[in-house]
Amino acid sequence: MKIHRLKRRIEEGEGLHLDFKFEISDAPKIARSLVAFANTDGGSLLVGVKDNGVLRGIISEEEYYIVEMAASRYCKPEVNFNTKEWDVKGIKILEIVIPKGDKIPYKAPDKKGNFKAFIRVADENILASSVQMKVWIKEKSDKIIQFLGTEAEYILLGLLKENKTISLKQFQEKAQITKFKAEKILSDFIILGLAEIENRADDSYFHPKS
Repeated sequence: MKIHRLKRRIEEGEGLHLDFKFEISDAPKIARSLVAFANTDGGSLLVGVKDNGVLRGIISEEEYYIVEMAASRYCKPEVNFNTKEWDVKGIKILEIVIPKGDKIPYKAPDKKGNFKAFIRVADENILASSVQMKVWIKEKSDKIIQFLGTEAEYILLGLLKENKTISLKQFQEKAQITKFKAEKILSDFIILGLAEIENRADDSYFHPKS
């Protein structure tokens, strides 16, 4: 029965909570997947599965140790994970289970070696936006966030009401404020429950809180 559920998950394909890895040989690269799941809602890596869902099996026991090295050496802070081994008609699949972290934001090296926060969006790992970073920081802070009634804040309320979906750039241009100021107000609105963020691969968008 458990194997049946595993096959069904593979048939459904990669997504927010599932990623296939043909093989694991690059610790910094796998670290980006680990932090993306930890920063979002958790998920699993299935090692030994091709992108099209074909089972190949793990190549070497070393793959587990590469994941372990990625989590401890290339994730800041270290990402916790659990493992499961599946045997599907003699093909061994390694599942790496990453829970949502309690020390968000987690960071991993980008392609240039700079540590950045990644999040999971659909079946991709993307960089966390500047607004998302500010939200995480404010969620950890004891500082009280208030609606101050500024002109820019009322402009944002109007944009959200009229358009339902707006980008950072749209708000910045409409309010004629700096990008830094726009990011601050948008992150404040998210903390206050007045707006919510929708992270996409191309940009971040903002909606009225539903």
